[in-house]
Amino acid sequence: MSQKLSIVVVEPDRERAILIVDSLRGAGDHKVSVIAEMTGLARHVSNLNPDIVLIDVSSPSRDILEELTLASGPLERPVAMFVDRSDDSLTREAIEAGVSAYVVDGLRPERIKPIMDAAIARFHMFHRIRLELEATKRALEERKVIDRAKGLLMKARGVDEDAAYALLRKTAMDQGRKVVDVAEALVTTAGLLS
Repeated sequence: MSQKLSIVVVEPDRERAILIVDSLRGAGDHKVSVIAEMTGLARHVSNLNPDIVLIDVSSPSRDILEELTLASGPLERPVAMFVDRSDDSLTREAIEAGVSAYVVDGLRPERIKPIMDAAIARFHMFHRIRLELEATKRALEERKVIDRAKGLLMKARGVDEDAAYALLRKTAMDQGRKVVDVAEALVTTAGLLS
């Protein structure tokens, strides 16, 4: 955590907020903003657009988790939630909402830096996994479209699979398009004609 971060601390208790901010400033030259109100949390977080959000609540409510989800905060940035006691269903909901670190036993200033580091690392790991999953899904969908187009060409032209793919590829190169785009156009056209 050597770089300067923009950090939002969600802490309704003024004294605890001061302790947390002091601890964060001691860990680096960070820009720290404090949100004391839970209402409108999504809007506040979205407006501040921080690098990380630290939420300190004695017992998280479903409303807080919903606010986080509305802000798309956990999917856009690391979120560490510090709670005083555990509740299995809320823990699960927090993780599903994308909270990067869910720490039971509250937020203590001496624990902030290692937990932030872990939350940031975990967020980046899951972000990479989400991107890879999206790319894999997209590739699978493209593969299905190309296979359908090859099937249409094989049937219409009486050629084998390799020749059908070669025809798709040549057409794509001639038109300066991707093979999947040509395949998609062929499948769409065939659907309109049948």
